[in-house]
Amino acid sequence: MDNQQRRPLEASKIWMPLALAIVLVVGILIGGRLQQFVPAVYIDRADEYDTQAWKQGTIEELIRYVEAKYVDSTDRRALTEAAINTILNDLDPHSSYIPAEELAEVNDQLEGNFDGIGVEFLMLEDTIVVVAPMAGGPSEAAGILAGDKIVQIEDSIIVGKNLKTEAIINMLRGEKGSEVGIGVLRAGEKQIRKFRVKRDKIPVHSVEVAYMLNKNTGYIKINRFSATTYEEFMKGLETLSAKGLKNVILDLRYNPGGYLQQATNMLSQFFKEKDKLLVYTQGRTVSRTEYKTTGRPSFDIDNVVVLIDEGSASASEIIAGAIQDHDRGLIVGRRSFGKGLVQEQYRLSDGSALRLTVARYYTPSGRSIQKPYKDNAAYEEDVFKRYEAGELFSADKTVVKDSTKFYTSGGHVVFGGGGISPDVFVPVDSTLMSDLYLELRQHVSGFVFNYMQQHEKRFKDYQLASFRNNFYTSDDVYNQFIKYADAKGVKKKPKEGTSIKKEIKHFIKARISRHLFNEEGFYTVWNDADNVVKKAVELLGNPDPIAAVKK
Repeated sequence: MDNQQRRPLEASKIWMPLALAIVLVVGILIGGRLQQFVPAVYIDRADEYDTQAWKQGTIEELIRYVEAKYVDSTDRRALTEAAINTILNDLDPHSSYIPAEELAEVNDQLEGNFDGIGVEFLMLEDTIVVVAPMAGGPSEAAGILAGDKIVQIEDSIIVGKNLKTEAIINMLRGEKGSEVGIGVLRAGEKQIRKFRVKRDKIPVHSVEVAYMLNKNTGYIKINRFSATTYEEFMKGLETLSAKGLKNVILDLRYNPGGYLQQATNMLSQFFKEKDKLLVYTQGRTVSRTEYKTTGRPSFDIDNVVVLIDEGSASASEIIAGAIQDHDRGLIVGRRSFGKGLVQEQYRLSDGSALRLTVARYYTPSGRSIQKPYKDNAAYEEDVFKRYEAGELFSADKTVVKDSTKFYTSGGHVVFGGGGISPDVFVPVDSTLMSDLYLELRQHVSGFVFNYMQQHEKRFKDYQLASFRNNFYTSDDVYNQFIKYADAKGVKKKPKEGTSIKKEIKHFIKARISRHLFNEEGFYTVWNDADNVVKKAVELLGNPDPIAAVKK
């Protein structure tokens, strides 16, 4: 063998160990990267004891020791969920674990539909009474009518069982295309009518109502931001635009939030400029993501007023923050909840899910409106503390959580760290917060349903406008309600001439209006006495509402 042949072999002997070492190091690095994506808690569903499973992690190891050695028998699933919840409780109040059996219901609330029979019902006494079958839904198609009493579901007699509403819903819901047997007792009949109802997709509307308050101002009430909110919102705008819409009152009170993208899509309808920042998100492992206007609003909207209160959170605050920061409209009501955290949902191997906070969101001025959450108990009691401190009754009692000043497009000072503070404060009506009013109110719907069953013909000539202007809840009807509430266990009675009587009579009228004219009927009447709505309408009466407030 000559020297030229010998040199490559010698070289390979030198480089081979080095190459193997490099491969080993790369392998270790890749393994380290892959391990970052392994769940923090692995839940082994094997029934038999497996020694290899003990190597899955400390939490899994601890649970297996308890399961195998503890003096008393234990529930492995309960232990696992307790461990998960303990971990999440140390993070923030909005990271949560959703068990598999609850996941579908939780997702339904955001997806904007569920599979069911499409019927609204009340529990009267110990009986399920149909308030109304949903228009175009399976129950209406099957022939179920308002007033029918559901006494049987499949082979189960349910009358007199005092079932909880959740249990009834679970019995009526099911996979699209499946059937459920319903037995109903109709007024004046002794024989149970049997129906086979084929379940279908039932829409859950997030836009409760969109109607004109006056000749140029529309009112839109949104209860959550689901997967269909933007579509519903646009349909509402289209309907109102045909009626002369120029100004919008957007009611986001007690709206807990939902999908961020739905909120930013809605916001784009209020801005003619393209690429105007609406909100941005950023987290430890999430780079800054900006959401901007499209510059393509479909309707010409002049003035905007957003209504908020202590129950307005998350996506609701994104809308209020963007409108306020860009001086696009006015925020009216009370300080919002203060949730500025973004969650992502991850499915786990057993069908459950982890909803984990991955970022914070910031309004266009750069403020985070998330209130402090180091003390979970204090976080949960925050709204009650506001009530105790008098904040719900006086703007002067509002506590600024973060004194850092931020500036709107027009140079007005705003603050973060604890929700969105309104431009115009409207205190809560103390009557509506009283224990007696709240106790009485929960019985109004049942009373009105019974009352309308007996007096429906009395209202046949009413249109919504004439009902609103000419019908008043009489003292006789009010006294009938008080007797009804007394039979339900409400022993304390409001004093004559108190504001509670006035408010209950108004609520009865609003519920009758809903029975006759659906949600528009309810809100048309209810908003006549709503101080926050009345203030918004008053502000929109100014030639330049923003200038009138932000001097």
